[in-house]
Amino acid sequence: MNSSETRTGVTPADFDAIMREKVPFVGDMGVRTVSLSDDTAILRLPFNERHLRPGNVITGPAIFALADIALYAVAWLVVPKADLAVTTEATVHFLSGAKPGDLMAEAKILKAGRRLLIAECHIRSAVDGSLCAHVVGTYAMPPAEK
Repeated sequence: MNSSETRTGVTPADFDAIMREKVPFVGDMGVRTVSLSDDTAILRLPFNERHLRPGNVITGPAIFALADIALYAVAWLVVPKADLAVTTEATVHFLSGAKPGDLMAEAKILKAGRRLLIAECHIRSAVDGSLCAHVVGTYAMPPAEK
C-alpha cells in the first residue's frame, strides 16, 4: 500500500480535514499528516516558538499531543469512522530534549482487537533525527457498525 491507500480508505488529506473540523485544537496546532499506510501513520508538528520551554527545548505537552494525535490516526486505519475512539491509557518516555524545529511522529499498530487498539509512537526531531520520546497507548475503539 502507498501513502494514499489504507484499509479504511482514509487518506492523509482526509485525516487532516477530520482534525481541523472535529478537533479544532489539533487544527490550531498545525499538525499535518505525511503518510498513512496499512498500520502506520507519520505526522509532522511544525515548529512554533510557543512550544519552547526553559532550556530551549520543546515542551513535553507539545510532544505528547503530537504522539496522541498520531495514535488517534492509526485508530482511523482500523475503523472507517473512528470519531468515538478514545485514549484509555498512555505511557510516555521522554528520551532527549527536542531541539527547536519540527517534530515527526511515527505511530504503528501493535495489536488491533475488537474493543482495544494498542499502538506505539516514536517522536523524532526533524532537525537532527534524534529520538525524543517513545509513547505506548491504548485506545478504546467504537463498536462496529451493524
